[in-house]
Amino acid sequence: MRRVIGAVPGVTLALLAASTAPALGGPSRPVTSVSPPTAYVVSGPPRAGVLSTVTPVNTSTNKPGTAIKVRNYAAVIAITPNGRTAYITSVSNNVHKPGYVTPINTTTNTAGKAIEVGIYPHAIAVTPNGRTIYVANMYSRTVTPINTATNTAGKPIRVPLEPDAVAVTPDGKTAYIVSTSGAGAPPFPPGYVTPIRTATNTAGKPIKVGIQPYAIVITPNSKTVYVVNQNDGGRGTVTPISTATNTAGKPIKVGQSAFSAAITPNGRTVYVVNSFSGSVTPISTATNRPGKAIKVAASFALTIAITPNGKTAYVGGDASDLPGVVTPINTATNKPGKAIKTAPEPYAIAVTPNSATAYVVCTGAPTGAGGVTPISTATNKPGKTIPIHGGPDAIAVTP
Repeated sequence: MRRVIGAVPGVTLALLAASTAPALGGPSRPVTSVSPPTAYVVSGPPRAGVLSTVTPVNTSTNKPGTAIKVRNYAAVIAITPNGRTAYITSVSNNVHKPGYVTPINTTTNTAGKAIEVGIYPHAIAVTPNGRTIYVANMYSRTVTPINTATNTAGKPIRVPLEPDAVAVTPDGKTAYIVSTSGAGAPPFPPGYVTPIRTATNTAGKPIKVGIQPYAIVITPNSKTVYVVNQNDGGRGTVTPISTATNTAGKPIKVGQSAFSAAITPNGRTVYVVNSFSGSVTPISTATNRPGKAIKVAASFALTIAITPNGKTAYVGGDASDLPGVVTPINTATNKPGKAIKTAPEPYAIAVTPNSATAYVVCTGAPTGAGGVTPISTATNKPGKTIPIHGGPDAIAVTP
């Protein structure tokens, strides 16, 4: 699945995985662990009428298992904190019809009955207690809550504009929905963030943010939401929101076409990927001031993930002289390391719970040679790319 980003004329970008950073799903707190962890890789169909697949990859052996078929066009994935169920959104072949969410039992790797949601489900997040899934439906302009005990959808919650991202506070009290307007020609109107109280599934007053907001992260103490605005006055900005008052603070200027973000586990720094600048801007959460932009090897940077131990941020994207490249950044010094070559078009990154391996999903465009490149975080050396059927563009790892 590809969606044209309004701030970037002529460029299409895949849907981000929920686990590449808290950008779509927010931080979660595992309550149990699955040993060994399994990476689930989502692939959209290579042509119309073909089912999408989710491929489990054993992180101990890096061997892919049998692909699990899901209906229609799979988009993004989220896994419950106990690691028992993966939920995958699917867009209907007819974008004017409802989409679906398919639960996958991670013990048996079998798909359950698809749950009907709204039109064009674009983002998904799980509450820290694992009881509720929130699905953002772009073209319905709704959010569908799903009860994970029964896998039934609740009443859709209306939000303004087109919901593009969702994150739940680590304390589980509020889901924040990012809505934007990327249709038509610029100038675009400002976007909004709608707080939803998870206890009642009621929406609060929308909070105005910047133009074309696309990503969201929340501090581990649940006090501040950071919203990444792609094209705010010709450059990217980040809007901080106080969760105590649900008011927006002064926008923080970052690089051109800010696209994704991740936050360190200690909550001290937000790293924002500037796609067109080929850089990453660190923001101190104590002062909400940006630091010096960090240049990365990718001339068109897309995705970021931070290891659970907080030591390294991995930034992936395309480079002019390389098929795909990932830059490791030492979070203690904010210095980039040597570029790591991957398969073409890195688009999503997930890291194992023990911080030992970063898995880079590469769509393979334009060659079609997509797959997952594992990177040892101890040596920053890539392993052999794991071939994945179709066009892989999303990934999540069990706790």
